[in-house]
Amino acid sequence: MVERFFSINFPDSPDNEMMLLTGPPSSGKTSLLFQFAFNSIVNTDDKSAVFMCSRRKLSTKPPFLSQGIDPSSDVFDRIQMKYVEDEEGINKFFAAFHMHDTFPVLVIIDDFGEFFDEKNCQQRYNGPRGKELAIARTLALCCNAINHANEKGPCMLLVADTHHGETPRLLHIYKGWLNSIFTIKGDGIGSFILKNNSSLTKSAKYSIALQYLVLEEIYETEEQKKYHL
Repeated sequence: MVERFFSINFPDSPDNEMMLLTGPPSSGKTSLLFQFAFNSIVNTDDKSAVFMCSRRKLSTKPPFLSQGIDPSSDVFDRIQMKYVEDEEGINKFFAAFHMHDTFPVLVIIDDFGEFFDEKNCQQRYNGPRGKELAIARTLALCCNAINHANEKGPCMLLVADTHHGETPRLLHIYKGWLNSIFTIKGDGIGSFILKNNSSLTKSAKYSIALQYLVLEEIYETEEQKKYHL
């Protein structure tokens, strides 16, 4: 399913998944998310996606598109931008999700962990694990809302977070709610490797070059046979 993050033909995949995309800072996560949203609705005329993020962060670090994607495409009109500044904004959105007449096929939350202030969470839950509790409760709310939407039609959740070091600090919490984990690692020479930890069959090597999201290759992990594009 790593193909769905890039502008290439990708195989059919479950449309009710709840996913995490996690990688180090400045690894192109927001660009990957936008391409995923584009791919999720490009072949339809009536489907939409919701992209939830901080307006301030998006304005300072806008996403890059894959080469060949027209930035004026009307597909982007069906990607609804939802700007929030903290976890309360996320909770309010999903608490009212069941009231929608129609549902998007995809909801993306960029920089999910950044919406939870460590100090405020510790004070609210009166303990050092306040942030973990707050994240778990919000994930529960998100997943309940997405499950409700799936009763009427396919709807996916894609959450992105930044990790420092080898693995996300709160990966054990994400695994409790999200069934697919995509991780990004640098290759040490300027490119990045994206893989699906839930299905170790394919990985993607990509880079950000000349303000474009550039897919360099897709390779079969099990056979270690590379298919150069």
